[in-house]
Amino acid sequence: MADMSDQPLEARYPARIAVYDDAAAAPRVVVVEASDVRSYLEEVTATVVRLEKEQGGSIPFTVIREVVENYIHAYFIEPTISILDGGQTIRFSDQGPGIPEKDRALEYGTSSATEEMKRYIRGVGSGLPYAQQFMEDHGGSLTIEDNIGGGSIITISMLAPEDEGYAGEAMQAFPQGAYPQAGYAQPQMGAVQMAPAQGYPAPLPGYAPQGYPQQPAWPGAWQGAPMGAPTMGQGYSQPWPQQQMAPGMPAGMPGAQQAPVANPGAPFEMALSQRGWQILTYLMTHESVGGADLARTFGSSQPTWSRELKALEDKGLVKKQAGGQRRELTASGRSFIQQHPQG
Repeated sequence: MADMSDQPLEARYPARIAVYDDAAAAPRVVVVEASDVRSYLEEVTATVVRLEKEQGGSIPFTVIREVVENYIHAYFIEPTISILDGGQTIRFSDQGPGIPEKDRALEYGTSSATEEMKRYIRGVGSGLPYAQQFMEDHGGSLTIEDNIGGGSIITISMLAPEDEGYAGEAMQAFPQGAYPQAGYAQPQMGAVQMAPAQGYPAPLPGYAPQGYPQQPAWPGAWQGAPMGAPTMGQGYSQPWPQQQMAPGMPAGMPGAQQAPVANPGAPFEMALSQRGWQILTYLMTHESVGGADLARTFGSSQPTWSRELKALEDKGLVKKQAGGQRRELTASGRSFIQQHPQG
């Protein structure tokens, strides 16, 4: 990262705002001319908000303002803003010194603001962490990437991040002692599993035991589960009863089937994606993790890993560190890993 602390803090470059009204056509470009720093920040923010709303976007003024104010750390060098996806995605790029420690830039209290910068912004390290928190809480994302040839790109989007191969990735529920390995069989959607025959009387002739479809690929209600049954994410210590009492057969008579009783001490089951397991594996040897760490270690994009971290947080397996955006294991997460040791 180049040291630019001796550079004068002034808006010398116009901000170019590209509005992609039609993905098949060139964007229209709106230019905000350079002026004094305070007026420049206000005019750029107001113009982006206006153009975003015209496109039908729902990203709020406060989030846009925080990201625009971050241009002060780039010394306002070649700011370019792209409004995409009907205003639901905005990309802010510059050719300033860049942000080498991207995860730390998203932690509250981390700031490189100089005294001169603090004349125009708070400078307490709250801007980008707040913006990311808001976006994630509303199902969106904020990511930081390197620009071509230097500088940074900050993208905020209200759209769910997409990644190759992710949409069809099945969620997996592993039994105790099983851990996902290369080549682990993927569950087939809609398949019906029958309960083991051991310990159960044979069903009456002509009566086929009923099964339940396997759980869906995305957290949600169990398909085919009886009314009042726990939904996905609550955990259940044993599979649903797979054989049912024959119609009209009282308990104790041949062919009558009793539902197995759940063992409260048995480990709970939970459906996780393969990436979810990779995150838990990483946290077995690291104190905390951020999306950039996972992207460097396992590939794929930072938004994809941010979504996975949020999904694990919703399940109670990880939590954000106090005052930061990195995640660490919860007690439930450590217990879950212990109950599903790597084989």
